[in-house]
Amino acid sequence: MALPMNFGFFPRKVVHLLASFPGQRFVQHSRLAAFQRFMSHHAQYRHAPLQMLTDEERMMKESVSRFAKEQIQPRVKEMDEKSHMDKSIVDALFTNGLMGIEIPDLYGGTNASFFSSILVIEELAKVDPSVSVMCDVQNTLINSLFQKYGTEEQKQTYLTRLAADMVGSFCLSEADAGSDAFALKTSAVHQGDHFVLKGTKLWITNAEHAGVFLVMANAKPTDGYKGITCFIVDRETEGVNVGKKENKLGLRASSTCPVHFDNVKVPESSILGQLGHGYRYAIEMLNEGRIGIGAQMIGLAQGCIDHAIAYTQERKQFGRKIWQFQALQHQIANTATQIEAARLMVYNAARLKEAEMPFIKEAAMAKYYSSEVAAMTTSKCIEWMGGVGFTKDYPVEKYYRDVKIGSIYEGTSNIQLNTIARCIEQELGH
Repeated sequence: MALPMNFGFFPRKVVHLLASFPGQRFVQHSRLAAFQRFMSHHAQYRHAPLQMLTDEERMMKESVSRFAKEQIQPRVKEMDEKSHMDKSIVDALFTNGLMGIEIPDLYGGTNASFFSSILVIEELAKVDPSVSVMCDVQNTLINSLFQKYGTEEQKQTYLTRLAADMVGSFCLSEADAGSDAFALKTSAVHQGDHFVLKGTKLWITNAEHAGVFLVMANAKPTDGYKGITCFIVDRETEGVNVGKKENKLGLRASSTCPVHFDNVKVPESSILGQLGHGYRYAIEMLNEGRIGIGAQMIGLAQGCIDHAIAYTQERKQFGRKIWQFQALQHQIANTATQIEAARLMVYNAARLKEAEMPFIKEAAMAKYYSSEVAAMTTSKCIEWMGGVGFTKDYPVEKYYRDVKIGSIYEGTSNIQLNTIARCIEQELGH
């Protein structure tokens, strides 16, 4: 019996077993059903390929792709030029359930999976990485912190809003606390039944739109970084001031601002989690967040190369489309291969996290490699398009500007390499 067509993702032994099913016909559109039937008969092959999505994940991916193309894409250029996120886009993110993806329906959320969040971040980044990072920070940092460490009262108060109409910001970085994040100087002085926060946070994503800030401040400096505590601070609290937006190279529609806390008085009940555990929470969230940044980078790279390939199939030189030159085909094939490898690394890290398995090394590798591949991709795309690629008439130059942040935020590439090396050392038992 001939082997079934379009089953390249199966091990060859599996393909032969599938072909041996009596009377079974396999066609392209029934791959998932056939695979599921096979899984029910052969338990040893129940480890699905990384890119095989559940029905929920597939529908999420497809719906977000349509949303991004229909509602975001027409506004990308204007938002970039004005360095401003269109309010209609922010509202649409909430309306479509993309700002509370993992929040349980009990609190009005979408009640989907972490992997679904990664797919959403990737799809949005294909069209506009600025919109993608707003969604990323909201889901992988803010919502996750409230879900893991919030009291029931805090969840009822904030998760319901974060799923519906409130943007959140994560306040960690300072002037002297970048890669050395725990050198932060923002203080939280205990006075009676409240704390007084004082300090300035820098490079705060989503600050312009945020209704709530999760602020890392040291409540007991004598304990060093073990005094760092996470505080919930509402935007309207007296003494909270959001500074002028940074005039950035890329991700211009995404707001990045300093946030000043000038003797901000917050109740003891505003502590998220436990006193002195903020440093642990920050490490945990950034480890997860790096998978999100990896998804943003592969989405950005894919969006950029899609535009470039379309151009190479239209542009003619020497009497034929430039796509038809083997030298260019080889460059595109090489780049596409690296994007695919980066995607599999991101998906693997996401699946590990979702399965509650160790993922720190894999997340660091995914973030590091995807940012490197995305940077290479955007540079190559401009080269393939020639002079027009260097102009603002085509979107590739924006991807080129947007991509640089990937090797900087949520842990620089060097920090990722440090993490990877440390994990390798631990695995060796040293």
